[in-house]
This record gives sequence, structure tokens and C-alpha cells, in this order.
Amino acid sequence: MKIFKNKNALLSLCMIAGHFLFAQIDKNATKETKNLYKNLKIISKKHILFGHQHALEYGHGWSNEPNRSDVKLVTGSHPAVNGIDFSDFSGRSDEQAQKAKEILKQNVIDTYERGGVTTVSWHFNNPASDGGFYWKDGVSKASIALIKPGGSHHEEYKKILKTIADFANSVKANDGTLSPMIFRPFHEFDGDWFWWGKKYTSREDFIEVWQFTISYLRDTLKVHNFIYAFSPDNRFNSESEYLERYPGDDFVDLFGMDDYGDFGRDGKYDIESGVKRLKIISDIAIKKKKLAAFTETGLESIPNPEWWTEVLLKSLKKEKVELCYVLVWRNDTTSPTHYYAPFPGQTSVTDFIKFYNDSYTLFENDLNDIYKRKFKLKRALLH
Repeated sequence: MKIFKNKNALLSLCMIAGHFLFAQIDKNATKETKNLYKNLKIISKKHILFGHQHALEYGHGWSNEPNRSDVKLVTGSHPAVNGIDFSDFSGRSDEQAQKAKEILKQNVIDTYERGGVTTVSWHFNNPASDGGFYWKDGVSKASIALIKPGGSHHEEYKKILKTIADFANSVKANDGTLSPMIFRPFHEFDGDWFWWGKKYTSREDFIEVWQFTISYLRDTLKVHNFIYAFSPDNRFNSESEYLERYPGDDFVDLFGMDDYGDFGRDGKYDIESGVKRLKIISDIAIKKKKLAAFTETGLESIPNPEWWTEVLLKSLKKEKVELCYVLVWRNDTTSPTHYYAPFPGQTSVTDFIKFYNDSYTLFENDLNDIYKRKFKLKRALLH
């Protein structure tokens, strides 16, 4: 359990959600989704939620075990944000895909009922060619232009979005409420590794597909439990560069960034640039009265035993940015080196516990009623 300082100030902060103006794009969002949006904005002013991709589906050396996560094994708490993926929602209808969706559905509901938050990435398999979600020369097609309205694969794209909508409208908790999710389509679009990357599509086509995607899910298919996140990689150095493919204030709730390169990938650090980019997205969100988050980062294998406090935590605190969460990537089940969060015995465990115990960071056990209009943080008395 943690000790939070300035308890009265924190409690006051958590009680004034109605005093802020927000720019959530779905005016018909469920009450729980609206409350989550407001509460994430409030949290970002003093704290940050910690997230881990695929945290509850599998981890280092295990998979599909109820109520388990590597983060919980180390700290006693699940991450506050659980990352899942709609990779099986690209038109597949086989039995294996359906089973995966049912498991994912329960994962989302369980996270919601415990008081945690779900964020969704989408490794979208190319609907117009083989090659999966990565770009493969000689195989992949530049398909954004093909799935836009009037394109050769537009009707197929609508069917794929229907599978996402069906899922979104199925994640009902025991009390009948829908579990809110942060949906993050077409991530890292400024890179060239995915088929929707900047190299393979025009700015105009990307914006048209983004706008159609949100409008179709929200207005036609009646999905009202999504918060929509816009998250390029780190290939920007100014607000104008970040917003080069921005689809407009009516189509984005959250400004994100994926950035591994500035935070130690391949042994290289450029913390100054990473912090500058976090400040850019934070400033945009403040100006537009929306959310901001560090939507992906991490250091594979975590060879730096003090990475959590000396690199990540210091970076998050340096410019007093307002970010509602930071998410590190997954821990592979079988790979001895592909992991981004510690597990028992991993070299950064001691530092991660310091990161966990810092009053700035919040994990699932620190949250209470984040889906209600008035929420509060759980706070421990002195140990």
C-alpha cells in the first residue's frame, strides 16, 4: 500500500470534476465513459496511471491464468491500465478467433469490475492483401485508399468495424453497464512498418478513413463506450508536425505518443527529446481540453536496473506534463528476452517497487470509483 501526501488537497482535487470543461467527442457516451474521461483528466494534473500491454492475458512464462499479472506478482497490484488488442477483429470468423474474443470480453469486464481501465490497440491485418499488419514489400497493398468511402474494400471495412462494434456493445458487467475502453486505431501511423503508415497513404486519405471510422462506430453502429486516442510514433519535433495528420477536434479524445527510441532502445537515450515530445502532446491536450497519454514506451529486457525511477519517472516529472497514463509493452510468454515489465527475480524489481511506491504513480489498487462522477484515491495510513 502507498502513502499519499497532501491528502486533503488530493481529495479536493478529486471532488471538483464538474468545474472543468471537457471536449469529449461522443455526446451520447455512456455515463461511465463520460465519468472516466473526466476523472482521467483530473488524475493527469497530479498523477499518472501505469499500464502494461496484455498484462492479464499472459506474462513471462505463463498464460491464461485467472487474476494474474507479472506486475501484480511484483507489487501486489495489477496495473491501472490493461492493454488489449483487436488483432482478431479483421474479418476472421473461425472458431479460434471467436474463442479469443470471448476470453478478451471477460478480460475487459473483469478489469472494469475491479476498477481498472482498458486501452485497445489494433494490429489491423491488411484487408486487401496478405502480409498481416506489417508492411511487406512486394506483398502488401497501400490499403487506406481502398477502405475509404468509395474504395474497392470499403464494404469489407464496414463489416470489420461491425465486429468491433458488436464486441464493444457486448462487454456488459454484472450490473448491466458497458465497460468503457480507450480505442487507439492506426497507431504509429507516421512510421513505415505498418501498411497504414505515412509512406503508403496520403494525408487526405488517412484523415478521411479516420473520420469515417469514428463516425461509423459512434453514429451508425451506436458504440458509446469508447474514448478515441490519436497516437503517432515519435517522428515529430513541433506541434505542427504532430498535428500534420490530425483529423480534427470532433474525432479525437486523447493525444498520445509511442516512443521507445528516446528511452533506451538499442542502448541509446535521448531523454531531452523524449521529454520535449511529451510536453508537446500535453500542451495540445491542455489547449484543446482533451486528454494526453504516453501510449507506448518501454525498454526491452530492462537491462538498466534503475530505468523506472532514473529514466521513466524523472522524464514524466521533469516538465510537469499532464498525462493520464503511461503504458509499457508486453511480456512474451516464451521469449527469454522480450519483456517490458519486471517479474519476480528480474533485475529491475527493486527499482520498480520504488516506482510503484512513488505517490505520483497510480496502479489498480490505488483507484476507487473511477467510473463514477465523484471518485477518490485509495490511500493507506502509515505502514
